Amino acid sequence: MSGRRRKGNQSRARSRRRRPLPRPLARRLVLPGAALAVLVIASGAAVAHWGAAPGTPRAAADPAAPPGSPALVPDPQADESDASPPGRERRSPSAEAGPPNDPKPRITPSTEVPKPAKPSRKAAPPPAVPASGPGTFATARSAGSPVGAGQVRRYRVQVENGIAVSAEEAATEIERILAHPQGWAANGKGSFQLVTGDADFVIRIATPATADALCRRQGLNTRGELNCETTDGVVVNLRRWMLGSPTFAGTPAEYRHLIINHEVGHEIGLRTHMGCPGPGEPAPVMMQQIKGLDGCRSNAWPYDEDGTYLTGPVIE
Repeated sequence: MSGRRRKGNQSRARSRRRRPLPRPLARRLVLPGAALAVLVIASGAAVAHWGAAPGTPRAAADPAAPPGSPALVPDPQADESDASPPGRERRSPSAEAGPPNDPKPRITPSTEVPKPAKPSRKAAPPPAVPASGPGTFATARSAGSPVGAGQVRRYRVQVENGIAVSAEEAATEIERILAHPQGWAANGKGSFQLVTGDADFVIRIATPATADALCRRQGLNTRGELNCETTDGVVVNLRRWMLGSPTFAGTPAEYRHLIINHEVGHEIGLRTHMGCPGPGEPAPVMMQQIKGLDGCRSNAWPYDEDGTYLTGPVIE
């Protein structure tokens, strides 16, 4: 009897374990479990939010991600066109493309060594002019054709021996001066011809001491600086021929035009000198420009480019 009771009790116990729980009881058991799971997830999110840097945007929790999966942080510079496929972590562009572009221009120091400035060329010193010479002369062994129209005046060129100017070079330059378009011959004041023999007048280039001696014979004091007219021609001071004049705003070569035009002007009959016609006007060649310009401009030719004779008041 007792044995049958024990078997009956065991079978009833097994049937009770297999019997489903009543619905209200099942609900009471499921709801606390779900609440516990939500609490765990919320706690994890709060911890992750607390550990993140302020202001860092975070992606919403992926409900499909398994528990414990790392949350993906979206790239703040990404747009829809370069978004990564779902489930693949996006790499930061800075990690792949190197450092970002700096909007400020970077100045790279130049490695080029600056070249030193070239020293400016100093003006050549004026040529040395000997104070005196032997007093003898060499005659230019060259002859030319008459230049200009009208009465022909023949001239000979002589240069004192022992100086740096040759007679042939001087004769060539004087011939060119007398043929200048603004000179005497080109404007109807006669014709001039370079010769080696008999001449109507002689042009001599002499050292200052020799020039003074030749001019003194005519009663003229040239003081080692000036030119003069003599009974047989013209004496040109070597200092003026080589250096020009301190009052003349031009080169020595241009001043040589003034010397020849002035002295030949005396040879063609202009025995007097002229003064300045007015401030700013070109000085006449028959003005003694070496003694001052009196407001005029330096000028080396008897005529201007239009063929007008440049004159001024006569000075006795």
